[in-house]
This record gives sequence, structure tokens and C-alpha cells, in this order.
Amino acid sequence: MGRTFAEMQDRYKEIVNRFNKIELQEWKAEGAMIELAKQVGELAKQVMIKERYYALEGEDPNVDERLGNEMADVIAQIMRLADYYKIDLEKAFTEAREDEDRYLKSRGV
Repeated sequence: MGRTFAEMQDRYKEIVNRFNKIELQEWKAEGAMIELAKQVGELAKQVMIKERYYALEGEDPNVDERLGNEMADVIAQIMRLADYYKIDLEKAFTEAREDEDRYLKSRGV
């Protein structure tokens, strides 16, 4: 794959623009948040299946693929929110990790 974060964001923006042509209304923050909550629920379901909390018949050979797909869907909705609010998500991520690093160093780890 080898795509940069910016390339993934650009790809998703292009997908969103195409979806906007067929949706009943343009998604604002509320729509993205509702979809994010839905996708987190779908991710939780796949984790429950993977960790065998549900009494299913036999192994589910596609659970890892669905786990990855649901994780990607969660990231996509975060990207959508960041785009809506004009947040440089890559910069925000980097700065947040730098803050954590400084905190951990202050604690001696």
C-alpha cells in the first residue's frame, strides 16, 4: 500500500464528494458523529466475535477482514469530522503524541 496519511485523507475526500452526489443531504458534523457511533458499534461487534464472546458455530474465517474494515470506517469518520472542522488531523495527531511523550518523560518513563 505505502500511502501517506495525506494521500489517504485525499482519497477519502474524493469518496465523500462522490457520496454527496447520491445522499439526500450533505453530511455535517451531526451526520458524521452518528455514523462514527454506528461504526464504533460495528467494530465492537467484530471484536466480540473475534474474542469469542458470542456463541457462534465454529470459527469465523472473515472476522479479521471485517475488523480491519470497521477500523478503517472509524478512521474515515474521524477524517470526515476533521475535514468539516478544518482540523489538520496529521498535525493534531503528531502534537498529541508529542504531549504524551513530554508527560511520560516528566514521569521518568
